[in-house]
Amino acid sequence: MIVDDSMVARAVLSRMVEADGGFEIAAVAGTAEDSIEALAHVKVDVVLLDLEMPGAGGLRMLPQIIAAARGARIIVVSSLAEEGAEETVAALAMGAADTLPKPGIGRFNGRFSEILLAKLRALGNASEAPGGAVVPQAPVVPLRAMSNAPLAALAVGASTGGIHSLGLFFKALPEPLSAPILVTQHLPVPFMDVFARQLATASNRQAILAKDGLELVPERIHIAPGDAHLTVEQRGGRVVVRLDRRRAASGCLPSVDPMLASVGEVYGAGACGVLLSGMGRDGVDGAARVVARGGSILAQDEATSAVWGMPRAVAEAGLACAILPPDKIARRVASRAGDCAWK
Repeated sequence: MIVDDSMVARAVLSRMVEADGGFEIAAVAGTAEDSIEALAHVKVDVVLLDLEMPGAGGLRMLPQIIAAARGARIIVVSSLAEEGAEETVAALAMGAADTLPKPGIGRFNGRFSEILLAKLRALGNASEAPGGAVVPQAPVVPLRAMSNAPLAALAVGASTGGIHSLGLFFKALPEPLSAPILVTQHLPVPFMDVFARQLATASNRQAILAKDGLELVPERIHIAPGDAHLTVEQRGGRVVVRLDRRRAASGCLPSVDPMLASVGEVYGAGACGVLLSGMGRDGVDGAARVVARGGSILAQDEATSAVWGMPRAVAEAGLACAILPPDKIARRVASRAGDCAWK
């Protein structure tokens, strides 16, 4: 379904989508209100949503659109996806799976069609049971025993759909953990400051973009900047940030792999890694290093992931101790911090 007030944009997007034999346009709408009405009568897998439209607009109506979409994934296709960091991060936090600028602007230029179709393929089909309940997926994979060591550091990695999952995770994560928190989210540099503020609000903790040499502090969230991997190292009796811009095997910058690997090396059995919604396999190599050092890995389940790529990869590699929704992962993490962290 395409939701955009511009007739030209609707036509261009329709041609791009229909040029690939794997997709068809099920419906179009010129306002958010019209889309909600249409979704009552048509089932779609993906909604391409503009944010700037007459009426209430896509951002304000996003929660209602998500509810009406009955399991469909939302991709924000708007000029605000490049120019408006506040609106974009807000849309992702509310549950939009992904964003990209409209055709013909910014760095996408002629690659827009290729990028759009790749995102559509990655998001796949909506999964829903009769009556509106999402079908839970229960993959048969081996689960490891979780370390009994006290929690010394928490490292969280996410990509597509991850901002919404991070919000759910941190809202359910009680205080105090008495451990530093590291986060790597695949997100462009211009959005990082807004993302940090959003994470601080969701977690009720200080959240800052990591800088070289910064000492890790318990309870504070240290976020990988958009142009470097977040790693840690011991200097004397302190653990500090070391930013790394070398190419990672995953091809991502920042990448979850270097973060997890370094946390595993420094904290050993006290390290806990979390893989949330995301496309691809970033995090598998780093998770293997955490497990090799005696630490633990938790993965988001398929039913609550926008894209079950990164968490699936660690689960199928036999590295996960549990496969759960974000709020239940938070409870499991808190159980490692002692009775004071979870009542």
